[in-house]
Amino acid sequence: MTVFQELKRRGLIAQTTNEEAIEKALNEGQVTFYIGFDATADSLHVGHLLQLLIIKRMQMAGHLPIVLLGTGTTMIGDPSGKSDMRKMLTVDQINYNAECFRKQMERIVDFAPGKCIVARNGDWLMNLNYIQLLRDVGVHFSVNRMLAAECYKSRMEKGLTFLEFNYMIMQSYDFLHLFRTYNNTLELGGDDQWSNIIGGVELVRRAEGKDVYGMTFNLLTNSEGKKMGKTEKGAVWLDREKMAPYDFFQYWRNVGDQDVIKCLKMLTFLPIEEIEAMESWEGSQLNRAKEILAFELTKIVHGEEDAQKSLDAARAIFAAGTDSEHMPTTEVSLDGGKIGILDLLKATGLASSNGEARRLIQQGGISVDDEKVTDPAADIPSSAFEKGHIIIRKGKKVFHKAVLKG
Repeated sequence: MTVFQELKRRGLIAQTTNEEAIEKALNEGQVTFYIGFDATADSLHVGHLLQLLIIKRMQMAGHLPIVLLGTGTTMIGDPSGKSDMRKMLTVDQINYNAECFRKQMERIVDFAPGKCIVARNGDWLMNLNYIQLLRDVGVHFSVNRMLAAECYKSRMEKGLTFLEFNYMIMQSYDFLHLFRTYNNTLELGGDDQWSNIIGGVELVRRAEGKDVYGMTFNLLTNSEGKKMGKTEKGAVWLDREKMAPYDFFQYWRNVGDQDVIKCLKMLTFLPIEEIEAMESWEGSQLNRAKEILAFELTKIVHGEEDAQKSLDAARAIFAAGTDSEHMPTTEVSLDGGKIGILDLLKATGLASSNGEARRLIQQGGISVDDEKVTDPAADIPSSAFEKGHIIIRKGKKVFHKAVLKG
């Protein structure tokens, strides 16, 4: 099975500019391709993970990736899928974030010489002459077509700034620059980047008279069509300092029954035949599939040792609810020798608001040290911490340890 066939069989490919030509190129020799990563935070998250795993698959098939760190495009901010303008970062912040990205990527992508090219688009975008850019690049873009692009539609109602309007031009120029510099002929990205990718393909064709291609991948969404990768505490980060390996493991252990097989196909390197055999699994077998998913992804991101520790801890906690060694932990403060259950749930990140905490309690979803909490006005006294901690359980699967501050 070729890499293109495998990407398709795993349900990864969303759109292509020319499927037949792309498949032919990938089958006949090494293709230089790129994926861009705007440095908007100091850690990669689950959305980036899908792209990194695709890079790895393409590497394993003998193709040459360009990992493009968006030190220039981040100065503008991608309006795709955003209702408000992105926060403007300084050059120092962007460069720091890009370096954090690079270090995290090394755990997944082979950065050995000849295996990968790491580029920073600030190296060329920051030095562009504006008038020259308008004459050489702007002449190839239709404003009418740009405004009709999906990436701008959500911003038009609230007001699209001229800054953001230039994002497509900058990303398209990246494709042109990488084509001229490295003979890059393929841009990959999430399906929310389709309009930007088409812009680059068209720019190379108009400016150089050459055919290049674009291919997007399905976004990681759950069975309800919502983007995956969010928790009560925020994004599912790849940085262990922002999200502990155990918490990362638990996120995947708790995915919905309808999502586990899709995630196994899209995010793991398990043989596709092995995953397809799981499609008939039900009940406790699905819990086993979730364990496999959580273990495989934790191993990819944090290493096999942390994956095994997380698996062992999760099994022990689920079986007895008493092994708290690897359990996520939060330090809490008491007020007058007690803490309200609503404040406790918010402090531990098990609920994001008083309203959510109250609903969890009223639905019977919260226990403290194996005793169900039924009163949203309940207080947890200092005496409950005599053993050094308390264990809060949310639902059947989520456990959290709370200890007193210093």
